[in-house]
Amino acid sequence: MAWIIFWIAVYLILILLLSLRHVKASDMENYLVNNRRTGTFPLVATTLATFVGGGTSMGLMAMGYESGLAAVGIGVAYVIGFFILSRFAAKMNNIGRKESIYSFPQYLNKKYTNPDDPKFARLFSSAVSGTNVFIFFFLLSAQFVGMAALLKFAFTIDYIPAAIISCFVVIGYTALAGLSGVIITDMIQFIIIVIMIIFIFIPGIYRDSEGLSRLAELPANMLNGTFYGWSFLIALPLFLSPSVLIRMDLWQRILAAKDGNTAKKVSIISGLGMLPFYIIFPLVGMTLRVILGDTIHPNDVTYLFIERHSNAFILGFAVVGLMSALMSSGDSFLNLVSISAVRDFAGWRKNSLLSDKNRIYRQIRVATVIFGLIALAMALVLPKIVDLMVVGIATIVIFVPATFLALLKDDVYKYRKAAIYSIIAGFVVNLFFFVWGTVAPQQFQAKSSFIPAFIVASLTLLAGLYRKRQVLKEINTKNT
Repeated sequence: MAWIIFWIAVYLILILLLSLRHVKASDMENYLVNNRRTGTFPLVATTLATFVGGGTSMGLMAMGYESGLAAVGIGVAYVIGFFILSRFAAKMNNIGRKESIYSFPQYLNKKYTNPDDPKFARLFSSAVSGTNVFIFFFLLSAQFVGMAALLKFAFTIDYIPAAIISCFVVIGYTALAGLSGVIITDMIQFIIIVIMIIFIFIPGIYRDSEGLSRLAELPANMLNGTFYGWSFLIALPLFLSPSVLIRMDLWQRILAAKDGNTAKKVSIISGLGMLPFYIIFPLVGMTLRVILGDTIHPNDVTYLFIERHSNAFILGFAVVGLMSALMSSGDSFLNLVSISAVRDFAGWRKNSLLSDKNRIYRQIRVATVIFGLIALAMALVLPKIVDLMVVGIATIVIFVPATFLALLKDDVYKYRKAAIYSIIAGFVVNLFFFVWGTVAPQQFQAKSSFIPAFIVASLTLLAGLYRKRQVLKEINTKNT
Protein backbone atom coordinates (compact mmCIF):
# COMPACT_ATOMS: atom_id res chain seq x y z
CA MET A 1 0.00 0.00 0.00
CA ALA A 2 2.90 2.36 0.70
CA TRP A 3 4.01 2.26 -2.93
CA ILE A 4 0.44 2.87 -4.12
CA ILE A 5 0.25 6.00 -1.95
CA PHE A 6 3.67 7.07 -3.29
CA TRP A 7 2.55 6.78 -6.92
CA ILE A 8 -0.75 8.55 -6.15
CA ALA A 9 1.24 11.47 -4.73
CA VAL A 10 3.49 11.57 -7.81
CA TYR A 11 0.48 11.50 -10.12
CA LEU A 12 -1.42 14.23 -8.26
CA ILE A 13 1.63 16.52 -8.20
CA LEU A 14 2.15 15.99 -11.94
CA ILE A 15 -1.51 16.71 -12.72
CA LEU A 16 -1.48 19.81 -10.53
CA LEU A 17 1.64 21.24 -12.17
CA LEU A 18 0.39 20.60 -15.70
CA SER A 19 -3.08 21.90 -14.92
CA LEU A 20 -1.82 25.15 -13.41
CA ARG A 21 0.42 25.68 -16.42
CA HIS A 22 -1.93 24.75 -19.24
CA VAL A 23 -5.56 24.91 -18.05
CA LYS A 24 -7.22 28.31 -18.36
CA ALA A 25 -10.82 27.93 -17.30
CA SER A 26 -11.58 31.58 -18.01
CA ASP A 27 -11.17 30.95 -21.73
CA MET A 28 -14.42 29.45 -23.06
CA GLU A 29 -12.90 28.23 -26.34
CA ASN A 30 -10.15 26.55 -24.35
CA TYR A 31 -12.64 24.94 -21.97
CA LEU A 32 -14.85 23.56 -24.74
CA VAL A 33 -12.55 22.77 -27.70
CA ASN A 34 -8.99 23.65 -26.58
CA ASN A 35 -9.06 26.82 -28.74
CA ARG A 36 -9.40 24.71 -31.93
CA ARG A 37 -5.63 24.54 -32.35
CA THR A 38 -4.65 21.10 -31.07
CA GLY A 39 -1.93 19.23 -32.98
CA THR A 40 -1.83 15.66 -34.24
CA PHE A 41 0.01 13.90 -31.39
CA PRO A 42 -2.06 15.18 -28.45
CA LEU A 43 -5.27 14.46 -30.35
CA VAL A 44 -4.16 10.92 -31.24
CA ALA A 45 -3.10 10.36 -27.63
CA THR A 46 -6.37 11.65 -26.18
CA THR A 47 -8.42 9.67 -28.74
CA LEU A 48 -6.58 6.43 -28.08
CA ALA A 49 -6.68 7.09 -24.35
CA THR A 50 -10.47 7.34 -24.50
CA PHE A 51 -10.88 4.25 -26.70
CA VAL A 52 -8.30 1.95 -25.08
CA GLY A 53 -7.73 3.37 -21.61
CA GLY A 54 -9.73 3.46 -18.44
CA GLY A 55 -12.89 1.45 -18.27
CA THR A 56 -12.41 0.25 -21.84
CA SER A 57 -9.11 -1.51 -21.09
CA MET A 58 -10.50 -3.13 -17.94
CA GLY A 59 -13.75 -3.89 -19.74
CA LEU A 60 -11.89 -5.61 -22.59
CA MET A 61 -9.88 -7.70 -20.12
CA ALA A 62 -13.08 -8.65 -18.34
CA MET A 63 -14.77 -9.36 -21.66
CA GLY A 64 -11.82 -11.52 -22.75
CA TYR A 65 -12.15 -13.51 -19.52
CA GLU A 66 -15.90 -13.85 -20.03
CA SER A 67 -16.17 -14.40 -23.79
CA GLY A 68 -12.72 -14.66 -25.38
CA LEU A 69 -11.98 -13.12 -28.77
CA ALA A 70 -15.45 -11.61 -29.19
CA ALA A 71 -13.87 -8.46 -27.75
CA VAL A 72 -11.42 -8.28 -30.69
CA GLY A 73 -14.42 -7.87 -33.00
CA ILE A 74 -15.09 -4.51 -31.37
CA GLY A 75 -11.55 -3.39 -32.21
CA VAL A 76 -11.89 -4.48 -35.85
CA ALA A 77 -15.20 -2.62 -36.10
CA TYR A 78 -13.58 0.52 -34.70
CA VAL A 79 -10.69 0.40 -37.20
CA ILE A 80 -13.23 0.32 -40.05
CA GLY A 81 -15.18 3.09 -38.33
CA PHE A 82 -12.18 5.38 -38.04
CA PHE A 83 -11.52 5.08 -41.76
CA ILE A 84 -15.16 6.05 -42.34
CA LEU A 85 -14.58 9.01 -40.00
CA SER A 86 -11.50 10.09 -41.98
CA ARG A 87 -13.76 10.60 -45.00
CA PHE A 88 -15.72 13.30 -43.12
CA ALA A 89 -13.24 14.57 -40.49
CA ALA A 90 -12.01 17.60 -42.44
CA LYS A 91 -15.57 18.63 -43.27
CA MET A 92 -16.60 18.28 -39.62
CA ASN A 93 -13.66 20.41 -38.47
CA ASN A 94 -14.29 23.12 -41.06
CA ILE A 95 -18.01 23.31 -40.29
CA GLY A 96 -17.28 23.52 -36.57
CA ARG A 97 -14.80 26.35 -37.06
CA LYS A 98 -17.04 28.26 -39.48
CA GLU A 99 -20.29 27.92 -37.54
CA SER A 100 -18.92 27.86 -33.96
CA ILE A 101 -20.05 24.31 -33.26
CA TYR A 102 -18.88 22.75 -29.99
CA SER A 103 -20.54 19.34 -29.91
CA PHE A 104 -22.16 16.61 -31.99
CA PRO A 105 -25.70 17.31 -30.71
CA GLN A 106 -25.25 20.99 -31.63
CA TYR A 107 -24.32 19.96 -35.19
CA LEU A 108 -27.47 17.88 -35.59
CA ASN A 109 -29.54 20.69 -34.12
CA LYS A 110 -28.12 23.14 -36.66
CA LYS A 111 -28.90 20.83 -39.55
CA TYR A 112 -32.39 19.74 -38.54
CA THR A 113 -33.90 22.76 -36.75
CA ASN A 114 -34.88 26.30 -37.61
CA PRO A 115 -35.42 29.33 -35.32
CA ASP A 116 -38.76 29.88 -37.07
CA ASP A 117 -40.04 26.62 -35.56
CA PRO A 118 -38.91 26.84 -31.90
CA LYS A 119 -41.32 24.15 -30.70
CA PHE A 120 -39.80 21.49 -32.95
CA ALA A 121 -36.30 22.80 -32.21
CA ARG A 122 -36.81 22.20 -28.49
CA LEU A 123 -38.23 18.73 -29.15
CA PHE A 124 -35.39 17.72 -31.46
CA SER A 125 -32.72 19.15 -29.16
CA SER A 126 -34.19 17.33 -26.18
CA ALA A 127 -34.34 14.02 -28.06
CA VAL A 128 -30.76 14.24 -29.37
CA SER A 129 -29.10 15.51 -26.21
CA GLY A 130 -31.20 13.42 -23.86
CA THR A 131 -30.37 10.22 -25.74
CA ASN A 132 -26.65 11.10 -25.88
CA VAL A 133 -26.58 11.84 -22.17
CA PHE A 134 -28.32 8.53 -21.46
CA ILE A 135 -25.75 6.64 -23.54
CA PHE A 136 -22.75 8.27 -21.89
CA PHE A 137 -24.11 7.47 -18.44
CA PHE A 138 -23.28 3.83 -19.23
CA LEU A 139 -19.73 4.69 -20.29
CA LEU A 140 -19.17 6.96 -17.31
CA SER A 141 -20.57 4.35 -14.93
CA ALA A 142 -18.12 1.82 -16.37
CA GLN A 143 -15.25 4.08 -15.29
CA PHE A 144 -16.62 4.26 -11.74
CA VAL A 145 -16.99 0.46 -11.62
CA GLY A 146 -13.39 0.04 -12.80
CA MET A 147 -12.01 2.56 -10.31
CA ALA A 148 -13.99 0.96 -7.49
CA ALA A 149 -12.65 -2.50 -8.42
CA LEU A 150 -9.07 -1.23 -8.15
CA LEU A 151 -9.62 0.71 -4.92
CA LYS A 152 -11.32 -2.31 -3.39
CA PHE A 153 -8.14 -4.37 -3.73
CA ALA A 154 -5.58 -1.61 -3.24
CA PHE A 155 -7.02 -0.22 0.00
CA THR A 156 -9.15 -3.18 1.16
CA ILE A 157 -12.42 -1.27 1.21
CA ASP A 158 -15.91 -2.27 0.12
CA TYR A 159 -17.23 -1.65 -3.39
CA ILE A 160 -19.79 1.04 -2.47
CA PRO A 161 -17.41 3.48 -0.68
CA ALA A 162 -14.81 2.83 -3.41
CA ALA A 163 -17.33 3.80 -6.11
CA ILE A 164 -18.34 6.93 -4.18
CA ILE A 165 -14.71 8.02 -3.81
CA SER A 166 -14.13 7.44 -7.53
CA CYS A 167 -17.16 9.51 -8.44
CA PHE A 168 -16.16 12.55 -6.41
CA VAL A 169 -12.57 12.51 -7.70
CA VAL A 170 -13.79 12.58 -11.32
CA ILE A 171 -16.44 15.23 -10.63
CA GLY A 172 -13.93 17.53 -8.92
CA TYR A 173 -11.33 17.43 -11.67
CA THR A 174 -13.85 17.68 -14.55
CA ALA A 175 -15.54 20.76 -13.07
CA LEU A 176 -12.15 22.49 -12.86
CA ALA A 177 -10.41 21.61 -16.09
CA GLY A 178 -12.67 21.24 -19.15
CA LEU A 179 -11.35 19.75 -22.42
CA SER A 180 -7.84 21.17 -22.06
CA GLY A 181 -7.51 19.34 -18.75
CA VAL A 182 -8.98 16.19 -20.29
CA ILE A 183 -6.30 16.25 -23.01
CA ILE A 184 -3.56 16.60 -20.39
CA THR A 185 -4.73 13.60 -18.34
CA ASP A 186 -5.35 11.58 -21.51
CA MET A 187 -1.76 12.08 -22.70
CA ILE A 188 -0.36 11.03 -19.31
CA GLN A 189 -2.50 7.93 -19.00
CA PHE A 190 -1.87 6.87 -22.61
CA ILE A 191 1.87 6.86 -21.95
CA ILE A 192 1.29 4.87 -18.75
CA ILE A 193 -0.89 2.32 -20.57
CA VAL A 194 1.80 1.82 -23.24
CA ILE A 195 4.44 1.24 -20.54
CA MET A 196 2.19 -1.34 -18.86
CA ILE A 197 1.52 -3.07 -22.19
CA ILE A 198 5.25 -3.45 -22.88
CA PHE A 199 6.49 -4.41 -19.43
CA ILE A 200 3.53 -6.19 -17.77
CA PHE A 201 0.78 -7.39 -20.09
CA ILE A 202 2.72 -8.79 -23.07
CA PRO A 203 5.34 -10.62 -20.96
CA GLY A 204 2.62 -11.85 -18.58
CA ILE A 205 0.43 -13.18 -21.38
CA TYR A 206 3.37 -14.95 -23.03
CA ARG A 207 4.58 -16.52 -19.75
CA ASP A 208 1.18 -17.65 -18.40
CA SER A 209 -0.11 -18.98 -21.71
CA GLU A 210 3.23 -20.65 -22.57
CA GLY A 211 3.63 -18.75 -25.79
CA LEU A 212 -0.17 -18.64 -26.37
CA SER A 213 -0.27 -22.44 -26.69
CA ARG A 214 -2.45 -22.92 -23.59
CA LEU A 215 -5.20 -20.74 -25.04
CA ALA A 216 -6.22 -23.84 -27.02
CA GLU A 217 -7.64 -25.17 -23.75
CA LEU A 218 -10.45 -22.61 -23.91
CA PRO A 219 -13.88 -23.46 -25.40
CA ALA A 220 -14.21 -23.13 -29.17
CA ASN A 221 -16.72 -20.28 -28.96
CA MET A 222 -14.19 -18.20 -26.98
CA LEU A 223 -11.53 -18.77 -29.64
CA ASN A 224 -13.67 -18.07 -32.72
CA GLY A 225 -15.40 -15.01 -31.23
CA THR A 226 -18.92 -16.47 -31.25
CA PHE A 227 -19.48 -16.59 -27.48
CA TYR A 228 -22.33 -14.03 -27.80
CA GLY A 229 -23.56 -15.63 -31.03
CA TRP A 230 -22.80 -15.12 -34.73
CA SER A 231 -25.30 -12.26 -34.96
CA PHE A 232 -23.29 -10.19 -32.45
CA LEU A 233 -20.01 -10.87 -34.26
CA ILE A 234 -21.38 -10.07 -37.72
CA ALA A 235 -23.24 -6.98 -36.53
CA LEU A 236 -20.11 -5.34 -35.10
CA PRO A 237 -18.49 -4.30 -38.44
CA LEU A 238 -21.89 -3.69 -40.07
CA PHE A 239 -23.55 -1.57 -37.39
CA LEU A 240 -20.94 -0.58 -34.80
CA SER A 241 -18.35 0.71 -37.30
CA PRO A 242 -20.45 3.67 -38.47
CA SER A 243 -21.04 4.66 -34.83
CA VAL A 244 -17.50 6.05 -34.70
CA LEU A 245 -18.80 8.86 -36.89
CA ILE A 246 -21.25 10.02 -34.23
CA ARG A 247 -19.35 9.58 -30.96
CA MET A 248 -19.61 12.82 -28.98
CA ASP A 249 -16.08 12.43 -27.61
CA LEU A 250 -14.66 12.07 -31.14
CA TRP A 251 -16.58 15.08 -32.42
CA GLN A 252 -15.13 17.18 -29.61
CA ARG A 253 -11.61 16.13 -30.58
CA ILE A 254 -12.20 16.62 -34.30
CA LEU A 255 -13.56 20.10 -33.56
CA ALA A 256 -10.48 20.83 -31.41
CA ALA A 257 -8.02 20.04 -34.26
CA LYS A 258 -6.04 22.95 -35.65
CA ASP A 259 -7.26 22.29 -39.22
CA GLY A 260 -9.13 19.80 -41.39
CA ASN A 261 -6.00 17.96 -42.53
CA THR A 262 -5.00 17.35 -38.90
CA ALA A 263 -8.47 16.02 -38.13
CA LYS A 264 -8.21 13.54 -41.02
CA LYS A 265 -4.71 12.36 -40.01
CA VAL A 266 -5.84 11.88 -36.42
CA SER A 267 -8.70 9.65 -37.61
CA ILE A 268 -6.45 7.36 -39.65
CA ILE A 269 -3.63 7.11 -37.11
CA SER A 270 -6.04 6.51 -34.22
CA GLY A 271 -7.87 3.77 -36.10
CA LEU A 272 -4.70 1.85 -36.90
CA GLY A 273 -3.17 2.54 -33.49
CA MET A 274 -5.97 1.09 -31.39
CA LEU A 275 -6.18 -2.41 -32.91
CA PRO A 276 -3.16 -3.86 -31.03
CA PHE A 277 -4.74 -2.79 -27.73
CA TYR A 278 -8.03 -4.51 -28.64
CA ILE A 279 -6.07 -7.73 -29.20
CA ILE A 280 -3.78 -7.59 -26.15
CA PHE A 281 -6.39 -6.66 -23.53
CA PRO A 282 -8.77 -9.57 -24.30
CA LEU A 283 -5.75 -11.92 -24.28
CA VAL A 284 -5.11 -10.85 -20.66
CA GLY A 285 -8.58 -12.06 -19.66
CA MET A 286 -8.29 -15.24 -21.72
CA THR A 287 -4.93 -16.06 -20.15
CA LEU A 288 -6.30 -15.63 -16.64
CA ARG A 289 -9.27 -17.83 -17.59
CA VAL A 290 -6.80 -20.59 -18.48
CA ILE A 291 -4.86 -20.15 -15.21
CA LEU A 292 -7.73 -19.63 -12.72
CA GLY A 293 -10.75 -21.06 -14.50
CA ASP A 294 -14.15 -19.40 -14.08
CA THR A 295 -13.77 -18.85 -10.33
CA ILE A 296 -13.36 -15.04 -10.22
CA HIS A 297 -15.53 -12.03 -11.06
CA PRO A 298 -14.66 -10.46 -14.44
CA ASN A 299 -14.30 -7.04 -12.77
CA ASP A 300 -11.32 -8.40 -10.81
CA VAL A 301 -9.34 -9.72 -13.80
CA THR A 302 -7.14 -6.64 -14.27
CA TYR A 303 -5.89 -6.33 -10.70
CA LEU A 304 -5.30 -10.06 -10.26
CA PHE A 305 -3.30 -10.29 -13.49
CA ILE A 306 -1.13 -7.30 -12.60
CA GLU A 307 -0.59 -8.67 -9.10
CA ARG A 308 0.68 -11.95 -10.58
CA HIS A 309 3.34 -10.15 -12.60
CA SER A 310 4.46 -7.29 -10.33
CA ASN A 311 6.39 -6.53 -7.19
CA ALA A 312 5.05 -3.92 -4.75
CA PHE A 313 6.75 -1.02 -6.57
CA ILE A 314 5.44 -1.99 -10.02
CA LEU A 315 2.01 -2.94 -8.67
CA GLY A 316 1.64 0.53 -7.16
CA PHE A 317 2.62 2.14 -10.46
CA ALA A 318 0.21 -0.06 -12.43
CA VAL A 319 -2.75 0.48 -10.10
CA VAL A 320 -2.28 4.26 -10.08
CA GLY A 321 -1.75 4.18 -13.85
CA LEU A 322 -5.05 2.41 -14.38
CA MET A 323 -6.72 4.75 -11.91
CA SER A 324 -5.45 7.70 -13.92
CA ALA A 325 -6.73 6.04 -17.09
CA LEU A 326 -10.15 5.54 -15.57
CA MET A 327 -10.22 9.11 -14.29
CA SER A 328 -9.12 10.40 -17.67
CA SER A 329 -11.89 8.57 -19.52
CA GLY A 330 -14.36 9.48 -16.79
CA ASP A 331 -13.62 13.21 -16.93
CA SER A 332 -13.82 13.07 -20.74
CA PHE A 333 -17.30 11.49 -20.71
CA LEU A 334 -18.55 13.73 -17.89
CA ASN A 335 -17.22 16.83 -19.62
CA LEU A 336 -19.06 15.85 -22.80
CA VAL A 337 -22.47 15.21 -21.29
CA SER A 338 -22.30 18.36 -19.16
CA ILE A 339 -21.42 20.60 -22.11
CA SER A 340 -24.07 18.97 -24.28
CA ALA A 341 -26.75 19.36 -21.64
CA VAL A 342 -25.98 23.02 -21.03
CA ARG A 343 -25.59 23.75 -24.72
CA ASP A 344 -28.87 22.15 -25.71
CA PHE A 345 -31.07 22.22 -22.61
CA ALA A 346 -30.14 25.47 -20.86
CA GLY A 347 -31.04 28.00 -23.48
CA TRP A 348 -27.97 28.54 -25.67
CA ARG A 349 -29.21 29.50 -29.13
CA LYS A 350 -27.66 28.51 -32.41
CA ASN A 351 -26.57 32.04 -33.27
CA SER A 352 -25.87 33.38 -29.81
CA LEU A 353 -22.44 34.44 -28.60
CA LEU A 354 -20.84 32.94 -25.53
CA SER A 355 -21.05 36.25 -23.72
CA ASP A 356 -22.07 35.36 -20.18
CA LYS A 357 -19.11 33.12 -19.40
CA ASN A 358 -19.58 33.00 -15.65
CA ARG A 359 -23.19 31.86 -16.02
CA ILE A 360 -22.21 29.16 -18.53
CA TYR A 361 -19.40 27.88 -16.30
CA ARG A 362 -21.80 27.62 -13.38
CA GLN A 363 -24.33 25.70 -15.46
CA ILE A 364 -21.71 23.27 -16.79
CA ARG A 365 -20.32 22.64 -13.33
CA VAL A 366 -23.77 22.09 -11.81
CA ALA A 367 -24.53 19.65 -14.63
CA THR A 368 -21.20 17.93 -13.95
CA VAL A 369 -22.13 17.28 -10.33
CA ILE A 370 -25.68 16.11 -11.13
CA PHE A 371 -24.69 13.78 -13.97
CA GLY A 372 -21.75 12.40 -11.99
CA LEU A 373 -24.08 11.42 -9.17
CA ILE A 374 -26.56 9.81 -11.59
CA ALA A 375 -23.74 7.77 -13.15
CA LEU A 376 -22.66 6.74 -9.65
CA ALA A 377 -26.17 5.46 -8.96
CA MET A 378 -26.02 3.39 -12.18
CA ALA A 379 -22.62 1.98 -11.14
CA LEU A 380 -24.14 0.87 -7.84
CA VAL A 381 -27.21 -0.71 -9.46
CA LEU A 382 -25.40 -2.27 -12.48
CA PRO A 383 -21.88 -3.11 -11.25
CA LYS A 384 -20.90 -5.16 -14.35
CA ILE A 385 -18.24 -3.35 -16.35
CA VAL A 386 -18.66 -5.49 -19.48
CA ASP A 387 -22.40 -4.80 -19.77
CA LEU A 388 -21.95 -1.07 -19.12
CA MET A 389 -19.15 -0.79 -21.69
CA VAL A 390 -20.83 -2.75 -24.48
CA VAL A 391 -24.25 -1.14 -24.08
CA GLY A 392 -22.68 2.33 -23.92
CA ILE A 393 -20.58 1.99 -27.07
CA ALA A 394 -23.27 0.17 -29.05
CA THR A 395 -26.43 2.14 -28.26
CA ILE A 396 -25.08 5.20 -30.05
CA VAL A 397 -25.66 3.48 -33.43
CA ILE A 398 -29.22 4.83 -33.41
CA PHE A 399 -27.83 8.22 -34.53
CA VAL A 400 -25.98 6.82 -37.54
CA PRO A 401 -28.76 7.08 -40.19
CA ALA A 402 -29.69 10.70 -39.39
CA THR A 403 -26.03 11.75 -39.14
CA PHE A 404 -25.04 10.17 -42.45
CA LEU A 405 -27.92 12.01 -44.10
CA ALA A 406 -26.81 15.34 -42.55
CA LEU A 407 -23.18 14.89 -43.66
CA LEU A 408 -24.04 13.78 -47.20
CA LYS A 409 -26.79 16.28 -47.98
CA ASP A 410 -26.85 20.04 -47.40
CA ASP A 411 -30.59 20.65 -47.23
CA VAL A 412 -31.84 18.12 -44.68
CA TYR A 413 -34.15 20.42 -42.75
CA LYS A 414 -37.07 19.17 -44.84
CA TYR A 415 -36.41 15.68 -43.47
CA ARG A 416 -36.40 16.82 -39.84
CA LYS A 417 -39.42 14.76 -38.80
CA ALA A 418 -38.01 11.61 -40.38
CA ALA A 419 -34.78 12.19 -38.46
CA ILE A 420 -36.40 12.60 -35.05
CA TYR A 421 -38.70 9.61 -35.61
CA SER A 422 -35.62 7.55 -36.52
CA ILE A 423 -33.74 8.53 -33.35
CA ILE A 424 -36.71 8.02 -31.02
CA ALA A 425 -37.70 4.69 -32.62
CA GLY A 426 -34.14 3.39 -32.38
CA PHE A 427 -33.87 4.47 -28.75
CA VAL A 428 -37.15 2.84 -27.74
CA VAL A 429 -36.30 -0.42 -29.50
CA ASN A 430 -32.82 -0.51 -28.00
CA LEU A 431 -34.17 0.13 -24.51
CA PHE A 432 -36.81 -2.59 -24.93
CA PHE A 433 -34.35 -5.25 -26.04
CA PHE A 434 -31.77 -4.23 -23.41
CA VAL A 435 -34.33 -4.56 -20.62
CA TRP A 436 -35.57 -7.84 -22.08
CA GLY A 437 -32.03 -9.22 -22.24
CA THR A 438 -31.31 -8.06 -18.68
CA VAL A 439 -34.50 -9.57 -17.25
CA ALA A 440 -34.45 -12.76 -19.35
CA PRO A 441 -30.85 -13.37 -20.55
CA GLN A 442 -31.73 -16.92 -21.60
CA GLN A 443 -34.13 -15.49 -24.20
CA PHE A 444 -32.11 -12.55 -25.59
CA GLN A 445 -28.52 -11.32 -25.30
CA ALA A 446 -28.71 -7.77 -23.89
CA LYS A 447 -25.39 -6.85 -25.53
CA SER A 448 -27.05 -7.35 -28.95
CA SER A 449 -29.80 -4.76 -28.34
CA PHE A 450 -28.09 -2.36 -30.77
CA ILE A 451 -28.81 -4.68 -33.72
CA PRO A 452 -32.62 -4.32 -33.86
CA ALA A 453 -32.23 -0.67 -32.77
CA PHE A 454 -30.01 0.15 -35.77
CA ILE A 455 -32.30 -1.69 -38.19
CA VAL A 456 -35.43 0.06 -36.91
CA ALA A 457 -33.73 3.50 -36.90
CA SER A 458 -32.59 3.00 -40.52
CA LEU A 459 -35.93 1.72 -41.77
CA THR A 460 -37.79 4.53 -40.00
CA LEU A 461 -35.58 7.16 -41.65
CA LEU A 462 -35.91 5.56 -45.09
CA ALA A 463 -39.69 5.41 -44.70
CA GLY A 464 -39.72 9.07 -43.67
CA LEU A 465 -37.57 10.07 -46.66
CA TYR A 466 -39.83 8.17 -49.03
CA ARG A 467 -42.95 9.74 -47.56
CA LYS A 468 -41.51 13.26 -47.72
CA ARG A 469 -40.44 12.85 -51.33
CA GLN A 470 -43.90 11.63 -52.25
CA VAL A 471 -45.44 14.70 -50.61
CA LEU A 472 -43.00 17.02 -52.39
CA LYS A 473 -43.70 15.26 -55.67
CA GLU A 474 -47.47 15.74 -55.21
CA ILE A 475 -46.95 19.46 -54.44
CA ASN A 476 -44.81 19.93 -57.54
CA THR A 477 -47.39 18.12 -59.66
CA LYS A 478 -50.18 20.40 -58.41
CA ASN A 479 -48.08 23.53 -59.03
CA THR A 480 -47.44 22.49 -62.61
